[in-house]
Order: sequence, then C-alpha cells, then structure tokens
Amino acid sequence: MAELTIGRRALGRTGVEVSMLGLGGHHIGVKDLSDGEAERLIRAAVDAGITFLDNSWDYNEGRSEERMGRALQGGYRERVYLMTKIDGRDRRSAARQLEESLRRLQVDTIDLVQHHEVIRFDDADVIFGKGGAQEALGEAQRAGKVRHIGFTGHKDPHIHLYMLEVAERHGFTFDACQMPVNCFDPHFRSFEKLVLPELVRRGVGVLGMKALGDGVLLKSGAVEAEECLRYSLSQPVSVQITGIDSFEVLEQALRVARRFRPMDEGERGALLERTRRVAAVGEYEIFKTTRALDATAQKPEWLGEELERTKELAPA
Repeated sequence: MAELTIGRRALGRTGVEVSMLGLGGHHIGVKDLSDGEAERLIRAAVDAGITFLDNSWDYNEGRSEERMGRALQGGYRERVYLMTKIDGRDRRSAARQLEESLRRLQVDTIDLVQHHEVIRFDDADVIFGKGGAQEALGEAQRAGKVRHIGFTGHKDPHIHLYMLEVAERHGFTFDACQMPVNCFDPHFRSFEKLVLPELVRRGVGVLGMKALGDGVLLKSGAVEAEECLRYSLSQPVSVQITGIDSFEVLEQALRVARRFRPMDEGERGALLERTRRVAAVGEYEIFKTTRALDATAQKPEWLGEELERTKELAPA
C-alpha cells in the first residue's frame, strides 16, 4: 500500500509549490515546550512532508525564530519554504527587524517576508508612504535577502482590500497574503467572501490561518478540530497554516492532510448551517472582535518611528 503523503499546491503566481499544510511559528516558541522539544517537532513536521514554515519577528520575544533557525541546520533549510513577518512600518525599523530575523533564523535569504498585522486602514498608507517599510523590503529583495513579499492581517476584510488597492496604486503586486480561513468566517466579516476571490484573481498566494481560531472555535461546541481543518483546506488556499505545539497535534493535522478529500457542496453547506448561529456576531472569532490577539496594539513600539514625510508635514 502506497504511503499517504501531503499534497502540494502552487503559491500563487510565484512558480513555487508548497505543502498544503503549514507549521505555525508562534506555537513552537511557547514556554511549555523546551528548546529541544520544539526543534524535534519542527524536524518531524518537515520529515513528514510539511514544507511551509511560518514565523514572525515578534513571536515569543524571538524564541520562535531562534528555535526554527537551529532546527533548520543539518540540511533542513534546503527542504522548506521559510516565511517570517516584520512589524516595523517605517524603513529603518523594518530593515532592523529583518536583519534580526535573518540572524535568528541563521539564513542569508528568507523565502517570504510579510508586513505583519495590517489591522488598521492607515497601515497601508504608512507602509507604502515615503520612508515606509515597503522601501526596506524592496531593498532587501533586490539585495537577495528576501525572495517574495506579502502581508498579513486578521481584523477586517475591507482592510485587506484597501492594502491591495494601495499596493496597486504604487505599482506593486503582493506575492502572498495571509488571512483567516475557517468555517465561522463566512458568517461574519468574511475574508472568504470578500478577499479570497480577489487574491485568486490577482494570482496572489493565499495563506490561510485560524482554522481553529487558536482553539476558541472548538469552545462553541458546534465543531470538531479535524472538520475545521478539512474545511479550510477545501478552500482555494495555497497553504493552511496551523498551530502545532505537540506531537499529538502534529499527528492530528497530518492525518487530515494525508487523507484529505475536499468537502463537497453538501458537506460544506451542512457545516455552515451548523455554525451559522454561533458564528453570527464573531463571538468566537476573537481575533476579529477584540484586541486580545493584536500584538502591535499591545506593543505599539514594534511599529517603529514616524515616517519622514509625516515629520515634514507635522506642525512645529
């Protein structure tokens, strides 16, 4: 009997294929895991066929990137598509954070770097403004430190659409975009309904997240973990990133991915009908309706300095 494998999908128009299941970077940096356990978990995921690794400059005070950097030694770096994120909105802060990520991850090039937590409408204007973070990532890309550029967010689909609009106005098309993709989302501030079709139309790689809403969706009592992950993988995502902080959770995710069969319309409709009431006002999608998961709201200093143009225009 042939061994079950994890399917691969195109990352938008980049020409790269990645595993449809991705390893989330936040969970592998939590204090409940030792450094050794986290590194073994990352390598086990790669050995099992997961090629997409997520991370961020701000995860667990850098511990997530440091652990991943050590795990990627010994030939593992060449087997993965490595992504991280930066919070800095101005060129200087973004460049500094990127250099820190390169050092922690122990690499010369990161495959995908994303503007993290685009959760305010003014984020787009600041990032693409004079002296903004996009200048830093563009320079890094030309220098070979970054292959692809994207952005992430979890708050409101209209903010994502505005980010795409501002980028287009500046003659730039993102390679990837990360957003919530789960079976509660269609009922409230839906990224699936508003943003997903636009990304597919533009050829932007779709990075799904929050399939379980950090486990909060399960507290509704309406859904189970494996069907949540299967629903997300049934959408036109390039990869669905999921938090993995134990070998048990890793095996659960691998089980879904290896046996994956897309939901048909009947299955999808039944699940959405089951979640309609509990998902109607975003009670369980707390990343949309509260600041509990807004890291840059809790640590605004991560966003960096004011833009040069802002300083020029501000009253004396």
